[in-house]
Amino acid sequence: MAPIPDLHHPVLLDALDAARWEAVLARDPQPACGPFLYAVTTQGVFCRPGCPARPPLRRNARFYADAAAAEAAGFRACKRCDPKGERAGLHAAAIQAACDLIERSETIPSLAALADRAGYARHHFLRLFKEITGVTPRSFAESVRARRLQAALQAGDRVAEAVAGAGYGSESRVYEAPGRVLGMTPGAARRGGAGETIRTATAESPLGPLMVGATASGVCFIGFAEDVAALEGDLRHRFPQARIEPAPAALAGTIRQVVAFLEEPKAALALPLDLRGTAFQRRVWEALQAIPFGETRSYGEMAVAIGAPRAVRAVARACAQNHVSLAVPCHRVVGKDGDLTGYRWGVPRKRALLAKERAAKG
Repeated sequence: MAPIPDLHHPVLLDALDAARWEAVLARDPQPACGPFLYAVTTQGVFCRPGCPARPPLRRNARFYADAAAAEAAGFRACKRCDPKGERAGLHAAAIQAACDLIERSETIPSLAALADRAGYARHHFLRLFKEITGVTPRSFAESVRARRLQAALQAGDRVAEAVAGAGYGSESRVYEAPGRVLGMTPGAARRGGAGETIRTATAESPLGPLMVGATASGVCFIGFAEDVAALEGDLRHRFPQARIEPAPAALAGTIRQVVAFLEEPKAALALPLDLRGTAFQRRVWEALQAIPFGETRSYGEMAVAIGAPRAVRAVARACAQNHVSLAVPCHRVVGKDGDLTGYRWGVPRKRALLAKERAAKG
């Protein structure tokens, strides 16, 4: 049996400190050597490795596993990078309070009113709101109105009543950009997709039964790994009143492409898509499509890619709400430590997809 290495051995400690120092110089917020903090003896502060401050001289740097250890050594938290997360917590609470106010308000509060209530200057509040939620206060408020409108329409309210109750000044405001507000016209939303025809095709694939659904605008659903009845149930949940019409001949080429991708992925799955979601969801889905074939990104990296580094949870939700798996490759997003986190079609299938893509790329 091989001996267990002594993690406190001087040689190992030197190697770890060298890796930590490289991370400090690179301002790497997620170093491969694991989480740590560094202190600067000449300033008496400790920082995150991604701190924007100028790096200290190597002889003045000390490394600690956590804030408690750094404070025990007599150092105080840096005010710029907030290594204890205290300021970040205050910011998050202020933005959550602003979101709650927007949710409760019948009309959209002004930026000035939201910033004053939070106690920040308008430009600073706007920056914080975008960093934490991934959208502007206006976009967030618009999504709240759209959600109210959709709920009212699904409850059977008349379009005019639902539009007024959601806080829109007139129906024209909604009909001007129905795709942006609901992903469909208010009438179609009220009817649960009634009047729309979704053509479907099924096939067997290496990962189990496969179903593709498409409207006149493009593919709106790709599901696999469940029986056909369950896959159709997923589709009907999205469009409860739409006409679901088997069309194997019309979609033969599309389903061949998807099956071929599952058998031996060689490139991105390029299909005409009918994507229906909020502006934020669309930004996430577009970023997913930009992940190079054979590579993965963390949820944090995806949040950075769309310009909303603190909106990690919102990014994860948008990934989960993707109805066209494979074409919008949410399987390429992994946990911060590389773990294969939850996947709608099962982690084993996510692992198989990624393994095939890496092999094809290599």
